[in-house]
Amino acid sequence: MAKEAVDALIVGGKASAAPPLGPALGPKGVNIGQVVADINKKTADFAGMQVPIKVIIDTETKAYEIEIGTPPATALIKQELNIKKGSGVPQSDFVGDLSIDQVLKIQRMKEDALSGKTVKDRVKEIVGTCRSMGVTIEGKKSAEMIDAINSGEYDSKFN
Repeated sequence: MAKEAVDALIVGGKASAAPPLGPALGPKGVNIGQVVADINKKTADFAGMQVPIKVIIDTETKAYEIEIGTPPATALIKQELNIKKGSGVPQSDFVGDLSIDQVLKIQRMKEDALSGKTVKDRVKEIVGTCRSMGVTIEGKKSAEMIDAINSGEYDSKFN
């Protein structure tokens, strides 16, 4: 049971049979239209962002599975805030403010790529990324937000 993989970077929800996917999948003998449709369904939440994907094909049965990577946390934060870039002076010049619900949404999207074992730990990772971008959370600087999370202020949101 030999398997081959095709790696590509596509725009979320907009994969097509054009390069890079079509020419890479064609020789593998899979239904390109079906693969593209499945990729678009799985990447719809990442519309407009570059998303790494991997199509793993069983060369005998032509069965396939699709693994979707996630864009960097910075890209997800910029999308949530509808901004083009982070701050040049992130500790004093703030470019946006996220709600805790938006941070939780980003955490869910990146869940498999984050190293924290609990939701609380993964949220703190996203808050740390906000720090380097000049983004506040609920009007608080990232250090203040991490203190609030550690004190249990947002525990009801993490269950």
